Amino acid sequence: MTKTDEFFVLEDPHAHGHGHDDEADHNTTTMLGFWIYLMSDCLIFGILFAVYAVLGQNYAAGPSPADLFEIEMILVSTFMLLFSSITYGFAVLRMDKGDRRGTVLWLIVTGLFGLAFLGLEVYEFQHLWHLGATPMASAFLSSFFLLVGTHGLHVTAGSIWLVVLLIQIGMHGLNVENRRRVMCLSLFWHFLDLIWIGVFSLVYLTGVLL
Repeated sequence: MTKTDEFFVLEDPHAHGHGHDDEADHNTTTMLGFWIYLMSDCLIFGILFAVYAVLGQNYAAGPSPADLFEIEMILVSTFMLLFSSITYGFAVLRMDKGDRRGTVLWLIVTGLFGLAFLGLEVYEFQHLWHLGATPMASAFLSSFFLLVGTHGLHVTAGSIWLVVLLIQIGMHGLNVENRRRVMCLSLFWHFLDLIWIGVFSLVYLTGVLL
């Protein structure tokens, strides 16, 4: 073995170690940036919750939540979103096992639950609009459509992200980048579930019972 060969043998593990360090730093930076984004989203929803808490009982002599909401249908849509969070957890477990097919399968199931939730929400909005309960009818309905609609837009964005992620996994498998994307979307999806629990409790459950 020449001196040149010895140099490369000694240098290769060192360079490989630097590669792992750079990759770990990139993952840490990405996750930190995504947590910062989620915190900013928390502020947005916090403001929307506060607006609804202030305006949610200003009916302008119009219909109240008890007159409009079909709590049975809302319960179904709530379970759809909660089940989607569970199935996403199964996808992460399969990813940790290196099971590409299982990961894709559970992500697809998650997306179907998400689409079912969105379909019920669109149906609810159309039904309210047909009854004349539009955002212009009262401060209550303005704040309702703003809060629930913003959450629905987030679920729509998450569903589109999920489709793109499935395409990326289909093209490149469960590489480091796709694993990181799965974990970021997992945080986002579970965050939307937590926000919806707040929406269901404040808007629907409180509105119907009080």
